[in-house]
Amino acid sequence: MDGTIHTLQEFMMRTKGIVYILAIGFLVGFTAFWHFLWDREPRQKDLEKDS
Repeated sequence: MDGTIHTLQEFMMRTKGIVYILAIGFLVGFTAFWHFLWDREPRQKDLEKDS
């Protein structure tokens, strides 16, 4: 396999695979960023518990 795309089907399958990888990467990155934001500041419920 030389890596060239000869048909529309090959192009669509390669593009679809790249989009799936990007989407999974976005979901993992967004989840990590969400946890970073929530773990950074104490929550109101936790503040009430300490008082």
